Amino acid sequence: MRLALFVLFVFASLFGYSQDTGSVGGKLIDKEMNDDPMPFANVLIKGTTKGTTSDFDGLYEIGGLEPGTYTVVFSFLGYQTVELDVTIEAGKVSELNVPMYATEGVSLDEVVITTSAAKDSEVALLLDQKKATVIQEAISAEALELKGINDAATAVSQISGISKQQGSNNVYVRGLGDRYQNTTMNGLSLPSNDVNKKNIDLNLFNSGIMDNVAVSKAYSSSFYSDFAAGNVNIDSKEYTGDGYVKITLGSGLNTNASGLDFVRSEGPSAYGFYNRYDSNPFNVVLAHGVDPQSAWDPINLNGSFEAGNSWNIGEESRLSYFISGAFNSNYTFLEGPAADFTNVLKVNFPAVNEYAYNTNTTALGNLTYRINPQNKVSFTSLFINSASDRVGYFGINGEGTNRDAIITTDEGFYVMNVQFNQDMIFVNQLNGTHSFDDKLTFDWGVGFNNVYSDEPDRKRITLENYQLSLDDDPNTNPVFYTNIPFDNQRFFQSIEDVELNSFMTLGYKASETLSLDFGYNGRTKERRFNSIRYGYRIVDRDSTPITDVNNFNDIFNVRNINIPSGSGLWDLIVLNPISNEVGNVNRPGLPENVYQGNLDIHAGYINAQWTPTEKWLVVPGIRMESYSQSVVYDVINIRPDDPGFRDVYENIFVPSLNVRYALNEDTNLRFGFSKTASFPEFKEAAPFVYESVTQRVGGNPDLLGGLDGNGATYSDVYNYDLKYEWFMDRGEILSLAAFAKTIKNPVNRVVAADATGTQRYFRTGDQANILGVELEARKNLLLDSNDNPILSFGLNASYAYTNQDLRDVPAGDQNTFGTSFDRDSDQLEGASPFIINTDLNYSPDFENWQPKATLAFSYFSDRIFSLGAGSLGNIVEQAVPTLNFILRNEIGEHFEVNFSAKNLLNPDVSLVRENTGIGDVVIRQYNLGVNLGLTFAYKF
Repeated sequence: MRLALFVLFVFASLFGYSQDTGSVGGKLIDKEMNDDPMPFANVLIKGTTKGTTSDFDGLYEIGGLEPGTYTVVFSFLGYQTVELDVTIEAGKVSELNVPMYATEGVSLDEVVITTSAAKDSEVALLLDQKKATVIQEAISAEALELKGINDAATAVSQISGISKQQGSNNVYVRGLGDRYQNTTMNGLSLPSNDVNKKNIDLNLFNSGIMDNVAVSKAYSSSFYSDFAAGNVNIDSKEYTGDGYVKITLGSGLNTNASGLDFVRSEGPSAYGFYNRYDSNPFNVVLAHGVDPQSAWDPINLNGSFEAGNSWNIGEESRLSYFISGAFNSNYTFLEGPAADFTNVLKVNFPAVNEYAYNTNTTALGNLTYRINPQNKVSFTSLFINSASDRVGYFGINGEGTNRDAIITTDEGFYVMNVQFNQDMIFVNQLNGTHSFDDKLTFDWGVGFNNVYSDEPDRKRITLENYQLSLDDDPNTNPVFYTNIPFDNQRFFQSIEDVELNSFMTLGYKASETLSLDFGYNGRTKERRFNSIRYGYRIVDRDSTPITDVNNFNDIFNVRNINIPSGSGLWDLIVLNPISNEVGNVNRPGLPENVYQGNLDIHAGYINAQWTPTEKWLVVPGIRMESYSQSVVYDVINIRPDDPGFRDVYENIFVPSLNVRYALNEDTNLRFGFSKTASFPEFKEAAPFVYESVTQRVGGNPDLLGGLDGNGATYSDVYNYDLKYEWFMDRGEILSLAAFAKTIKNPVNRVVAADATGTQRYFRTGDQANILGVELEARKNLLLDSNDNPILSFGLNASYAYTNQDLRDVPAGDQNTFGTSFDRDSDQLEGASPFIINTDLNYSPDFENWQPKATLAFSYFSDRIFSLGAGSLGNIVEQAVPTLNFILRNEIGEHFEVNFSAKNLLNPDVSLVRENTGIGDVVIRQYNLGVNLGLTFAYKF
């Protein structure tokens, strides 16, 4: 019908031309993308300067042609160039509807075959955004390169309403944090690599393995019902062109770390791998010391390798592969204060030095077999090894204080914390797409994920009178802090996640105006967690002075263990002995905390796509989902009458409605409504407490129905969206959106009402409300003779208002833990009222030199990190502005030299506890320094 209207338009437009001339028009079809329209293809009358490009709907028209025979040339990068003869008659339009293929062997008259390349451009994504059945936005590989973005977390933060927490991997969508998001790759679930997070760390996905990153902010029934803020989907790279190899090498420095004598944990390799997992933790403690070791010079290194090729098999089939491997390392030095302020100020460190060394190793392989234009199968395998190595010295100036100190509470409290975390992630996916005829399509995928997340051998040493190590008197020295044996400890933590997930979608085109999708998706996931501590109980701390605060190995080596009793300096204490007969002193033990979590989701859904007229698209959806979750645990510090498990089973009905109205060919008006859910995460429900130097965070099994089983087991979420979008020109857009959400029984992190000051997760009220607006604009300010942008500008900004009611949660028959508030309402945790991202891109073309310069700025306003309980104020993450400069230099066809300067403003990153009674207290503060980098790339 659209083509018919177009032809009518063309006929009507003939009145604007002389009746002595004619025209040619029609539609271009992308045969590689399920017969979607092909936008921005070049259409040229051969031998003339007359030409045009197809619009977003694949339509084109060239008028004012004198009668006669012409050759029309259709071309698009990565597709065959098609040449067709057409006869033009005066006063008439000749219609040519042309299918475009990327591979050889197509039976078309007078077709000329050209090169092939991937289709991952910004304009292609804008087309997808225009046609999408739900509100979604994406950033392409092309834009990632232009802006110097090298990971998915930074990529999604370029999208309106999304921000990335500076100095961490947390991403916030429309003011909602990790627990309200989902992450997928190629439409299949991705695992979390962190016990404290629901979603995988997007920093782990470098730009070399992605075609694009898309965020769907409005719900469709094909998504899991656990949807509130949005779904982030990463399309991994496929390759269909000629063979190539690309090698990249680079280096850089951090202005804070440069020139320092850097240290890191003893045990892990410099490449982020730990080599003692086969050893029992007890053996590791006895065989290896606690002191950190010297690191390499703090010079950041990065390198990558990628290659791809494809071959025709017969007349219709094509086999292609893509492989990529990358390694990068970076050094950061964090300097600033830290404090433990939960209910009161317990510990305060005016000065902290922390040496951070991070590595990331990534390998991706993709094998795609296009059997014919109607059938394709793809296998993708991804491996990620992410490691973080931190050595922290808390209280280095001797002014650290501890409310519970033994000698003095006014000075000299000090902690050395040496910590290594390694996450190994294996993702394997098999996907297929099939088209049986003009009416039936079938898409499917199955994925298997495995995650090993470990914190092996964290060393924590605690001293008093540290100020005495700063004088020149060898007769005055610090001593160990020995309030409990675990003030000086070794800690081991292990997590393994196993997940199987899949989807199937059968598409049926009932008529020209109605299509139906029938689908299933499901996942089954299991997490196994354990942790164990060994504490050093100092036999006589007054007789064990610390003469060298940089050499604890002289004390904590096996020669000084107190065996036999009275002959050594320390005993090893474990809470959970192998047997009571041998005791818990100087013997190996069993894990003191264990839990197992299981999640099973199975769902069927129906989506309809109804186009009653040219302008309207109506997409109703219905989803029925079974949700089962359980957690079984054996942990310390739980009330003795706790049953040690929780389990829930729910059947959830999820409706959705998305409507798109085309005001004209270039503008859309969209509306969306849905009722979704939010499920507790394992780390929120399992009552294990993780203790950092200044904070303690634990789960709460009451989120799964409470002790009596009558409480809420999940949160209902109501979503409303309204959006106007104008696709102004090639690569340009202006959009304005408004959204609202209501969350029933929301979950927040709050300090529990106990002596430890542990932050736990509670259902803190009946309802939370979110109202917001978003603006996005991309504009080409200067074009070259081929209409390619030389100077372009991008801006997205959002404002969100959040409010939730608060209620006390009393511990008792229904609740394992309790908390209370002195107010009836507050903002929602993780919500920034203002978010701004903007960039300016300059891309001139000097024949063999094509530089691309980008200046990118982002900002988010203050947001709540954790709600304050009682009369305490909230812990607030204060506003952070970020400015990055990227310069890419393409020299000829094969060589690149790229420069980057990131975090140019170098702002403070601050967590502040407000309204404490003694003023605002800084929980942690530091700056990250400016990162300067230079890379060289060569493509064979």
